[in-house]
Amino acid sequence: MTDLRFGTDGWRGIIADDFTMENVRKVAAAISRYVVRCEDPRKGVLVGYDHRYAADRAAAVVAEVISSTGTPVWLADKPCPTPAISLLVRQRGAAGGVVVTASHNPARWNGIKYKATYGSSALPSIVAQIEKELEHVLDSNLPALPPRPDLIHSFDPRAPYLATIEKLVDWDRLRAANFRFLADPMHGSAAGLLLELFSRNGVHCDEIRGSRDPLFGGVHPEPIEPHIEALRLAVLAGSYDAGFAADGDGDRIGAVDRDGSFINPHQIFALLFQHLAGTRNLPGDVAKTFSVTKLIDKIAVKLGRKLHEIPIGFKYVCELMLEQNILIGGEESGGIGTSLYLPERDATVSALLLAELMAWRRQSLGEMVRALHAEFGEHHYGRLDLELQPGQKEKTLAHFANAKLAKFLDWPVLRREDMDGIKVYLGDTGWVMVRASGTERILRAYAETARPETTRRVLEEVGRLVRSL
Repeated sequence: MTDLRFGTDGWRGIIADDFTMENVRKVAAAISRYVVRCEDPRKGVLVGYDHRYAADRAAAVVAEVISSTGTPVWLADKPCPTPAISLLVRQRGAAGGVVVTASHNPARWNGIKYKATYGSSALPSIVAQIEKELEHVLDSNLPALPPRPDLIHSFDPRAPYLATIEKLVDWDRLRAANFRFLADPMHGSAAGLLLELFSRNGVHCDEIRGSRDPLFGGVHPEPIEPHIEALRLAVLAGSYDAGFAADGDGDRIGAVDRDGSFINPHQIFALLFQHLAGTRNLPGDVAKTFSVTKLIDKIAVKLGRKLHEIPIGFKYVCELMLEQNILIGGEESGGIGTSLYLPERDATVSALLLAELMAWRRQSLGEMVRALHAEFGEHHYGRLDLELQPGQKEKTLAHFANAKLAKFLDWPVLRREDMDGIKVYLGDTGWVMVRASGTERILRAYAETARPETTRRVLEEVGRLVRSL
């Protein structure tokens, strides 16, 4: 019970093990205490949920707990993507928002995200306060207050969300391009969103994996390889111009080109940065988390935009977007936010902007990525997730942090950075980085080099090293 804590974006646990209704009540109580003490509880709290097992029931429990403090609650009448709650918290001037979701985690997980008044991830200072309140809840064993059904109201999160993001792109240009798109919400709560927006604006779009399935069709609801294989095959079979995938709660994006190649989140980030800052010449700087491609750095230099590199977790992107003029900010996992909308990641918005970029350039995603490589050099990124045995995390991090490590495979170690995890620069070849996950018992290894086979070789060596420790 005392292991309950917030990670980079809320609390997550294994269903029926850590994620129990008892623990849901405790986390909700901590959030309630934060709202009462640090926000204006009279403004109310919005509660949403995704397609995971019992997410609707957990959301109802969250609403009951929050209402017990005398705080009004608006409970979503249907599953919705996390960014919809973020947007509506801001539009309604609510005291905060809660989403029952485990985002991109495997089906056995569920969790709770908290969204602050400005419509995005809780800042580190807010997370620290909620954690403090959670410690009090766990230590006090105070009797639960009775819920206040009279303070719990229902609301539709979908219609106002779609009405807002529909205004972000040039539909005339999109219609004229005559592209055919395929949406893949991966059985998550972004189901039907792109399909509805494209269809009602005269742009061809079909959808796969749009039904609710708490098991997510047997794959992880994360829009990266190999989990987007169904999208790749469907794009090829249907001769679509592009396919867009969203994770389980609709805030992370992945894409597939018309030739079936995967367009990874780093490439998507680079394309959107170039489009907004270059083609559309919108003002503002760029922010990226520590594990994001160096391609962003090169584009920033060319376009004369200041680059901000920050720790991993979208809450750090959000914090910077609230403090400074950041046009676009993103992270390795496919979360991208822009000043056009919210300081929040949103897969549907990112897909709309990618589609607009394709229409603007009259090019495929693959053609635009190849143009980036031709101009800035090839950047091939890879990630390896390794399940950890006791002690392996500490030994691996110590290995890469050791100043005596002068060589990795064929390349000299030129320097290290330790903003979040350990990043090691390998000659003029590229870099490799190791970091423990904030939500799962895994070690993530990241690498970027100029050749895909070199990136694979680097990651394979990290895997071998971790297993030997």
